[in-house]
Order: sequence, then structure tokens, then C-alpha cells
Amino acid sequence: MTAKASDRCEQLVREADKDRFLATLFAPAAHRPALFALYAFNCEIVRVRDIAREPMPGEIRLQWWREVVEGIRADEARAHPVAAALLEAMQRYALPGQALANLIEAHTFDLYDDPMPSLAHAEAYAAKTAGALFSLAARVLHGSDVSEPLTRHCGMAYGLTGILRQFPWHAARGQLYVPLDILQRYGASESSIFAGMATPELRAALAEMRLHIRGHLAAANELLATAPVEALPAFLPIALVRPLLKRMEQGGYDPFIAIEVPQWRRQWALWRAARKPRSMAAG
Repeated sequence: MTAKASDRCEQLVREADKDRFLATLFAPAAHRPALFALYAFNCEIVRVRDIAREPMPGEIRLQWWREVVEGIRADEARAHPVAAALLEAMQRYALPGQALANLIEAHTFDLYDDPMPSLAHAEAYAAKTAGALFSLAARVLHGSDVSEPLTRHCGMAYGLTGILRQFPWHAARGQLYVPLDILQRYGASESSIFAGMATPELRAALAEMRLHIRGHLAAANELLATAPVEALPAFLPIALVRPLLKRMEQGGYDPFIAIEVPQWRRQWALWRAARKPRSMAAG
């Protein structure tokens, strides 16, 4: 991996995905370039909606990345720092292209304004996106696949928390990732959400989402007890879920105002989790 490509990946992750950037600093130095390549690829996919603005240009960009991970655009990929770094990481660590292709496919949902139909759909989205990143990062560190239930539960906990965290931005641009079946169970309407109304019905639906996330955290916590020690740094971002949930459960929480955990608290949570990695999902 060239220094230029590696530096570009690290810079992109530092700017666009600070949680995973900070977590990667606790991984062995020899594996960090591959982790940054993986996370930078994710950043490129996540921001397609913002860059393309319309579905068709977004579909074209995603198709280009599909062909990159399939090995079809090798010449073009060599000229793209993130694509070049990703392909090298795929080759060195035998990363499965299908998992990357599934991640791209899941993010096709981002290009449109269709609401997330159900909790099952939201969990599948989180498993194919955040869950895939946990799985691939663990493979980089451990050298082989780890428990699929572990990566799935971590992915669903982290991914669903991301949905709640990004709720203000999604609502502002007319997107709805909070599942319709949960919203309808409490009588929360799409129109009130897009009008920026933090109704009791919406708050109840979001509380149920947090309950589901805590269930996935509990399952992940049990599975971490038997995970390979070499793979554990891949799961460090999961330590940031509970601090975010606690911020959402404080009095006066407004779901339409972005919440953030200060960087020093995130660094502290990651440092503590790195010292006791088998309990990083507890608390």
C-alpha cells in the first residue's frame, strides 16, 4: 500500500468517522492501514447520497464501487487512493468481496426517500453495513472469520444507534430510517416527524428502539467472552453505544437536535474498553 493511499484513507476516516478512527488507534500498528482502508471505503459509500444528491448519479457511483470490489475496474482503482488501498487489503487479508458488495447494496436504500418498513429491515440494514465492518475488521486482526452472531449483534447495536444518532439529519431531508412498524405501533406519523415535532408518540417509538439496541448489546456482551483475543480491538466502537444511549435518555432530550459525546469521553470509553475488551459491551 503506497504511503499516499494509506495517508488519504487515514485522513478520510479521521474527518468522516471519528469513532472508528479513534478505535483503530488501539489496534496493532501493522494492521491499521488495512483497517483505515476498510473504513475509508465505508466513508466513500456512506457519503454517496450527499455527493450525488439524485438517485441515478448515486446508483452510478455505487455501481463503480461494486465493480471495484469485483475486480472489474482494476486500472481505474489503482488511480483512486481509497480503492487502491481497499483492493490491497482485500488481497492481503483475503477479505470476501461479497460482504463488501452486500454493504454497497444495503446503502442503495440511502439514495431514495422510501421509509424503513420494519424493525426486521432496519436490523438487516445494520447487519449488512455496520455488522459487515465488524466482521471484516475482525478478519484483518485475527486472520480468519469470527462468530457470525457476535458480528451481527454488534452490527445491529451499533447500526441502530447510528440511525437514532442521525435522526435529525434524516428527518431534515425527508428520510425515515426509524422503522414504520414501530412508529405506527405508537401512532407516530411521518408528517409530524418531517414537521420537526417531538411528540410523545415519537418519543415512545424511539424508546423502544433503544430497548432493542440494549438487547443486542447484552447478546454481544455474552459472545465477546469467547471471541479470539486478537480480534477484540475490531469491536471497540461498540463501547460507544451505551454513552450515546444515556445521552438520549436524559431529561430534555430532543430527537431533532444532534447529540454528541465529547471526544475526551469517547477516548476514555475506548481506552477503558481496550483494557477490558471482553466487557466492552457491558455497563
